[in-house]
Formats: sequence, structure tokens, C-alpha cells
Amino acid sequence: VQLVESGGGLVQTGGSLRLSCAASGFNFDDYAVGWFRQAPGKEREGLSCIYNNNGEIYYAASVKGRFTISIDNAKDTVFLQMNGLKAEDTAVYYCVKDVACRPARMVGGFDWADYWGKGTLVTVSS
Repeated sequence: VQLVESGGGLVQTGGSLRLSCAASGFNFDDYAVGWFRQAPGKEREGLSCIYNNNGEIYYAASVKGRFTISIDNAKDTVFLQMNGLKAEDTAVYYCVKDVACRPARMVGGFDWADYWGKGTLVTVSS
């Protein structure tokens, strides 16, 4: 299993970024994928997950309405479209493979997940 994030960078408050996660070694129909972030000195925060098998999608309250998760099956890629970025969104963002897409699985930033990538840094300047 391999997960490789990209698309991070520096953006001004109110701006947008689209993160990508190139996945290999597993099938999107068999496993859920999600995103979590970790800011310096803070705990991991689960943001969103999606499960192709049944169409389930969940968002953390902190990003609901601003972030959108999606899958491009042809490219084996998961996206996180981030709009209306705020300074508090500054963090390293990671994609994760998990056994299910449930709000409970997002608690603690997908603590029980078995694979995640190396992350991509998002910096939002105020």
C-alpha cells in the first residue's frame, strides 16, 4: 500500500487549494479513504472520509461546507478540495486508508487506520 499526497502550499486567507492523494496497492471499493491533519503542537484531527462501496461521506464540523472529498477511480486518486481557507487550517495534511468511513473512525485523526502518507504542508497566511 502506498499513499502519496501533493498539492499543498502557501495560500492567503479565503483562498483555495486542492490536495491530491495517489493511492496504490488496494481497491477503493474495498477500503475507505480519508484525510486528517496535524498542526504543530496539536493533536491529529480527522477531516473527512469517503467509501466508494456505499457512497458514504463524512466531514468534521470544522471543515463541513468548506472542504469536499472526492475520488477519481480512473486515476486511483483521492482529492480534498479546500475553499475558504483560514489561518487555523495551517497544518500538514495526510491521506489515510481505513476499513470503514464512520465519524467514530475520524476521532483522533483515524487512530486505528493502518496506512497513511507522508503528508503535504498547507500554510494559510492571514
